[in-house]
Amino acid sequence: MKKQVDPFMHSAEHILNQAMGRLFDCDRCFSAHIERKKSKCDYRFDRPLTDEELKLLENEVNGVIEADVPVSERFISIDDARKDYNLMRLPDDAGTRIRIVSIGDYDHCPCIGPHVTSTGEIGTFRITSSGYENEVLRLRFKLKHRAAR
Repeated sequence: MKKQVDPFMHSAEHILNQAMGRLFDCDRCFSAHIERKKSKCDYRFDRPLTDEELKLLENEVNGVIEADVPVSERFISIDDARKDYNLMRLPDDAGTRIRIVSIGDYDHCPCIGPHVTSTGEIGTFRITSSGYENEVLRLRFKLKHRAAR
């Protein structure tokens, strides 16, 4: 049986992916391992990030979290989705309608996973380490959850 994805971490992953795109003109991660205690995302990238860039990225993600923006979903036809989204990770049997998860106006992405209802629920995002090898940037991160969950 597949593990249940943590909605807090999964929502943080969406924000991280959009932040990488906005700050570094990078595509969404091609591989991710999302768990409650710690997670990682792998990006095709041309270099490691500097300490200053890692802090900038962390601050960008935390800014979206602190803004407490709503997280919503809508369903669209797969034909419409092809116009606006990369569907390479979509399974062949996805059907004719797919779910788009939106984090306010910040991020919109096809997704089947669970999410928070508002970014303020996520807690504080922290990049714990990063690595770079064979044109792959790996970011490892944790969340410090808010007291009331």
